[in-house]
Formats: sequence, structure tokens, C-alpha cells
Amino acid sequence: MAETLLDIAMMHSDSLLLRARQGDKNAQGKLVQLWYKRIYNFAFKFFQDHDMAMEVAQKTFISMCKNLEGLQDTSRFKSWLYTIAVNYCREELRKKKSNRSVPFEFVVNPEAENSPRWEGSSMRHENPERQFQQAELSEILQQALMTLSEEQREVVIMKEFEGLKFREIAEVLNISENTVKSRMYYGLDGLKKILEQRNITKDTVHYEL
Repeated sequence: MAETLLDIAMMHSDSLLLRARQGDKNAQGKLVQLWYKRIYNFAFKFFQDHDMAMEVAQKTFISMCKNLEGLQDTSRFKSWLYTIAVNYCREELRKKKSNRSVPFEFVVNPEAENSPRWEGSSMRHENPERQFQQAELSEILQQALMTLSEEQREVVIMKEFEGLKFREIAEVLNISENTVKSRMYYGLDGLKKILEQRNITKDTVHYEL
């Protein structure tokens, strides 16, 4: 199986992060390219709004480049980056509307073919009817997510869609693992009830982790 950019980066993460911390613009740009899709996806799932997700992603990586030098433990990079993103998501909620900013020079084109999407990449090879069904399910799932509290939504997205561990989520949100698990439980329970009302089960919902 071909290695993804993220796989390659993780094998050389210490070297890449070291150079980025030292102000190497090329290394910083690679970090942005490698992590942009995940941060954008997190913000998009949180807001269901492209402009707000772009705003959060841009601010997150600008902040990353400015503050990376202060990150002493590079093994905490992922949780540190998500902490920044979560804080900007909360800031955007407080502002109630997004302010458009100048595109960050390292950000990849969100309209490109490999731009973040709810649906898995296999969808492009499926028939139109299947694609429509998946798109409809994705929209319903997103709407269900938006009914959760901010706290529950943060945890569910990070765990179910971003693949973070409970320990990492606890570190990102600065709360205990038990609190993370509690929010996860109530969040998933809320989603289950909403989806069941629409006669949708986990076997019919397919989303990209």
C-alpha cells in the first residue's frame, strides 16, 4: 500500500519538527500541508460551515508557526495542534460569524480534488445513486452532530472522526479522561437517538475516520 504524506512525515517527525521549530519555512510548510486536511475537517464537522472552517484552519497554522519554537516535547505535537484548533473554534462561536482572512501562503487549495470531504475517497468510483445516498447520510449525520452540545461535539469528532485517543483528547481539552468518556457516552447516545428516529443504523452510515 502506498504511504501517505502523513505516514512519511510521522516516520521523520522528529527531524521535521526540529527544523520547523528552528524557523525553517520549508519544514513549516510541510507540516501545514500534512495536517491541514485533518484540522480543516475537524473545524468543518464542528461548524458545518466552509468559511468558518477555513478561518479556524488558517489561524491554527499561523499560530503553529509562530509558537512552535516554544513546544518543548515534540511528542505532544498532535494534541498541541488540536488544542490550538479547538480554541479557535470556540473563538469563532463567540464571534457568531466568521471574518474572512487573507489565505495563508502554505495552505493547500481547499477546492482541489483532494479537498476534505465527509465521504470516503471510494465514493468517486461508485454509481450516482450510491453517491447520492452517501451524501444524504453524511448530511443527516452532520445535522445530528450539530444538535449536540459544544463539549460533546468536540469529543465525538476528535474520537470518532479524527481518531484521537481518550488520553490525547483529555490533554487537548485539559480535562480528565473520565470526563472525556462521559461526554463521549452522552454524545453518542444523543446521536443514536436522533439517527434511530430517521431509521438509520450504524450499518448504513459510512464516514471517513
